[in-house]
Amino acid sequence: MFNEFKLANNLHVVNDGVEAIKLLNRDVQYLDIPLPDLILLDLNLPKKDGREVLEEIKSDKDLKHIPVVILTTSKAEEDIFRAYDLYANCYITKPVDLDQFIAVIKSIEDFWFSIVKLPKGVGND
Repeated sequence: MFNEFKLANNLHVVNDGVEAIKLLNRDVQYLDIPLPDLILLDLNLPKKDGREVLEEIKSDKDLKHIPVVILTTSKAEEDIFRAYDLYANCYITKPVDLDQFIAVIKSIEDFWFSIVKLPKGVGND
C-alpha cells in the first residue's frame, strides 16, 4: 500500500517485531539495508509487539536517535502514555478511511523530511 503512495523515501517493511529488530541490528539478511531515517511502528506486531520494539530502539545507543512514529489502531490512553514514556516521538491513530490514511502518511513524510531538522546521520546524509 505504501508503494502506491509514491513516497519520496526508501521504504523497508517487516511483518513482525523480531524482524524489525533484526533489520535495525543489521542482521545478516539486512546488511545491505541502511538504518532508517524514520521508523513507523505499529504497537500490534506479532512475535514481539511494538512496545517491546520501541523499548529496544530507545535503549540502544546506535538507534535511539532515529525518530519513531507510532502508527497504530489503538486509541487506548495507556498505550499513548506508555509509548511516550518509552520515548516515542509521535503517536498517531490510524484512520479507518483509506483517503484519510493516505493523507496522514503524506503528512508524516512532509513533516519529518521537509520541516523537521534531524541530526547529522539521520535523514540528511
